[in-house]
Amino acid sequence: MSRLNPRQQEAVNYVGGPLLVLAGAGSGKTSVITRKIAHLVQNCGIRASHIVAMTFTNKAAREMKERVGTLLKGAEARGLTVSTFHNLGMNIIRKEYARLGYKPGFSIFDEGDIKALLSDIMQKEYAGDDGIDEIKNYIGSWKNDLILPDQALAEARTPKEQTAAIVYLHYQRTLKAYNAVDFDDLILMPVKLFQEHADILEKWQNRIRYLLVDEYQDPNPSQYLLVKLLVATPNQFTVFGDDDQSIYAWRGARPENLMLLKEDYPSLKIVMLEQNYRSTSRILRCANTLISNNPHAFEKQLWSEMGVGDEIRVIRCRNEDAECERVAMEILTLHLPTDRPYNDSAILYSGNYQAKLMELKLQHHQIPYRLSGGTSFFARQEVKDLMSYFRLLVNPDDDNAFLRVINVPRREIGSATLEKLGNYATERKVSMYQAAGEIGLGEHLDSRFTERLARFTRWMDGVRQQCAQNDPIAALRSMVMDIDYENWLRQNASNDKVADARMGNVWFLIEALKNTLERDEDGDMTIEDAIGKLVLRDMLERQQEEEEGADGVQMLTLHASKGLEFPYVFIIGMEEEILPHRSSIEADTIEEERRLAYVGITRARETLAFTFASKRKQYGEIIDCTSSRFLDELPPEDLQWEGLEEAPVEVKAARGNAALADLRAMLKK
Repeated sequence: MSRLNPRQQEAVNYVGGPLLVLAGAGSGKTSVITRKIAHLVQNCGIRASHIVAMTFTNKAAREMKERVGTLLKGAEARGLTVSTFHNLGMNIIRKEYARLGYKPGFSIFDEGDIKALLSDIMQKEYAGDDGIDEIKNYIGSWKNDLILPDQALAEARTPKEQTAAIVYLHYQRTLKAYNAVDFDDLILMPVKLFQEHADILEKWQNRIRYLLVDEYQDPNPSQYLLVKLLVATPNQFTVFGDDDQSIYAWRGARPENLMLLKEDYPSLKIVMLEQNYRSTSRILRCANTLISNNPHAFEKQLWSEMGVGDEIRVIRCRNEDAECERVAMEILTLHLPTDRPYNDSAILYSGNYQAKLMELKLQHHQIPYRLSGGTSFFARQEVKDLMSYFRLLVNPDDDNAFLRVINVPRREIGSATLEKLGNYATERKVSMYQAAGEIGLGEHLDSRFTERLARFTRWMDGVRQQCAQNDPIAALRSMVMDIDYENWLRQNASNDKVADARMGNVWFLIEALKNTLERDEDGDMTIEDAIGKLVLRDMLERQQEEEEGADGVQMLTLHASKGLEFPYVFIIGMEEEILPHRSSIEADTIEEERRLAYVGITRARETLAFTFASKRKQYGEIIDCTSSRFLDELPPEDLQWEGLEEAPVEVKAARGNAALADLRAMLKK
């Protein structure tokens, strides 16, 4: 999109005070953000190093930074910060660790680390870890609401809350002892730091002369407060949001943030981006009509100049098998006669469990597909092993990393030895790594085991020294060779090909560290910082990055589809208790589910089809299904219903086979 429309231009030019840009789906928001950054630098005299743009995913941050790079000339872009909330939080902690009572090179705990630590605490305190997920959720919610352990304990009302608050207290103390933080701390700690230290807040406010925040309907209370604190008195900020696309209540997002802005900043200006550059008018009319059933603080109507477009199809199928078969046939009908790429089509669904049967049908018809949410690169065994070695190099007090690598490869140090080491470390109030090198450990362990432990810590100390003195990347490569990790993989892999692929991941990881160091603009990044960035990237990008250029039907959840667009969209499972989900019907939280359906509809550029089953198998029983109430809320004149007549099964099967035969014959011509 080369020229901006009048509303977009207004959003770019306005710098006289706080600005809220209500950016509807497909309204060219990224263009506005990137042009505004360029405008601030080139026309408003604000250096790029004083501008911070925040968003929620690394992918969005990367795209934004690349697009700004094409608008600004070389030196103009130097020092610009485009990052996720959590990356910014990590950088604040990295610079201010001493005031927080931390040592440099802190560790960031991932999901696995958190669960392992909580399990350990619960085993010690309650002789069991039942309900660990519930306690983890309590702790996450408290942190998002800026509630520290003492306050959580004081306010706990039920026995469950009291248990969770006591575990939270132990958990936070242990994290501090390990010189570690978890994902939620990356926001909580900077907020608390700014609230308690006016001098540090002032320093960061002076550094950030202009703040831009994307997806402003998604921050939880701690993220909202972080933004509020960083914005200094001149109110130099622009936030972009769409309350109709707020679909993350389960992780603390609150669409009310957009309404709070008006209270917090009475001089707030609002610009609405309603022209859509993605979808046909009919698709947008359906989206507008559906979402009008939700209450709104701001009324907007998406419109486009893309033509009226085809009718929206609603296809009723006999059962879930017939539904998946029908979608597969529709995709073949779209793609085989015209040779359109398969990745023009997307199949969207409410939950991942719906994907399996659809996958089998696509495989049966030899339709290539790409399933979003595969195994994360960082979730692979070999990558987790190496990351634990790296974490231990950076932070010897990281007990989780120590426990993961002490026997990878095996060093004949058993669980009984580790238990005694752990108890000794707790008594001494030191980390397991430090305890492993202390003379006093000999009173609790046989000399054979103390020697093995001491040998390991001496070797790690040597690697750490090499990292500091010489080329750190060369030192890490040597470390992998020293432990004969490749041989360890071969012993534990099903065949040599698997072992080779896993070893390839190890070298790829070290190469990624090297690239992170080389891309540092300021030149002050240490190997510790680079490892910290990789750990954070792992947590922010649990989804495996798809192989570039591979053709295939896109299969993904409605949540994962946000921000994407496809020419042809199929939304499957449009039934009561699936979309809207049963839990939302019971809890009367239908509005978020309606927003989820709205997000799905606005992904479609040219054609949109909904499918639902009249019967489904559930827990071994066949149940009758009801079409989603959201279908009844769409404008009937824009819908074309199919499959309402009950033809005999044999007739339908014959029709399907004939259609498939026609397609195959067409291909042979």
